[in-house]
Amino acid sequence: MTSAVTGGAGTPASPGGNTPASPGGKARKSVTGTRKAVAVGFLLPALVLLGALVVYPIGYSVYRSFFDKSGHGFAGFGNYVTLFTDDSIRKAVENNVIWVVVAPVVATALGLIFAVLTERVRWGTAFKLVVFMPMAISMLAAGIIFRLVYEQDPGRGVANAVWVGVHDTFAKSAGYPGAHPLPVHPLKAGGGGSFVTRQPVHAGTQVRLPLVGVAPGKMPSDAKTARAAAPKPGEITGTTWLDFTLGGGGRPNVIDPKERGLAGVRIEAVKGGKVVASTKAAGDGTFTLPKAADGAVLKLPAANFRKPYDGVEWLGPHLVTPAIIGSYLWMWAGFAMVLIAAGLAGMPRELLEAARVDGANEWQVFRRVTVPLLAPVLGVVLVTLMINVLKIFDLVYIIAPGSSQDDANVLALQLYQSSFGTDADLGVGSAIAVLLLLLVIPVMLVNIRRMRRENRR
Repeated sequence: MTSAVTGGAGTPASPGGNTPASPGGKARKSVTGTRKAVAVGFLLPALVLLGALVVYPIGYSVYRSFFDKSGHGFAGFGNYVTLFTDDSIRKAVENNVIWVVVAPVVATALGLIFAVLTERVRWGTAFKLVVFMPMAISMLAAGIIFRLVYEQDPGRGVANAVWVGVHDTFAKSAGYPGAHPLPVHPLKAGGGGSFVTRQPVHAGTQVRLPLVGVAPGKMPSDAKTARAAAPKPGEITGTTWLDFTLGGGGRPNVIDPKERGLAGVRIEAVKGGKVVASTKAAGDGTFTLPKAADGAVLKLPAANFRKPYDGVEWLGPHLVTPAIIGSYLWMWAGFAMVLIAAGLAGMPRELLEAARVDGANEWQVFRRVTVPLLAPVLGVVLVTLMINVLKIFDLVYIIAPGSSQDDANVLALQLYQSSFGTDADLGVGSAIAVLLLLLVIPVMLVNIRRMRRENRR
């Protein structure tokens, strides 16, 4: 009688014909099972770190957000209600919305423009290097740099130095802030910052209008040594000057040899409440008014003494957030440019040439061909920057002064202040952390879906 065997004589087939049995009837160790054990052994340290550094903090933050300031009393959703009722936290949410909408879009647009415009120029590589260099600077250092750039004093802040220079090119600043007469001078306060003569003036007379309160170093460059105006029949002449002698020795109401005229000061003749004549003082302080000013009171308008234009209050309550976003763009536009330039380098050139052959101009090629082909890269840059700005902290904390920090507040800064400030409330701080997590998750999901879609291609 013959019996069937499998795999050679003396080797019985296993039930089902899948895995051969080992000699003696014992099953061999599964190769797949061994690999799983090795994989778990290698992954275990990473999983432990992931749980300790990511999973546990997230879970504990969610748990702590339901308790009060002390951590012992259950607060329910009270901390989350505070997020939408507290004025400072609501301002932080509003500013975060501005950051997410403006900063990534503008940075991506600038990166696209830089990448496209520098693609064909010989010095494009050098330009890209310069634009990308701020990425090597930490947020802390960039914050310190731009805190100085936005200084209000034009002598220290670069932004206002440029702004004031442009302004003064088209509108000359006032000359003598702080100038005023002494009680012995023939001038008195006229209201609104102006000064008027104590008595009316008459034709054929010489009028003296001395002032003090201007530092000699602040005198304009066109100011000359003051001199007494020569009398003119039928007209009113006079001199306005700085009644101060450097080094001392001068006499009040007397034009001393070392004293200089107040060049450019406007003098008005006021009669019956109306200005009947006006003029400006020459470099030596002399001026002349027509006969119509006879019997009028001379007035030095307040415009002569207003504070000189010192630029824009970049870090004031209205411009502090746009100013900080500007510093962020300075750092991250280079990042966007490099990624987009890499996408441009891999773009099929025959499509661009075909569009040009078909008669498309450069703007049409850019809008109809280049941008659609770069859409995946632009999406990566945009999503990355959106996640980045949601956690912006350093720039706001360093650049915004204490007087306007509440106006520039963002969620990450509010999280720090609520958790570690003078009146710390870890319950509210944990709720802000959970809110930030919830805001980041949708952006992350969009990014994951995009990556999966790209992998299917």
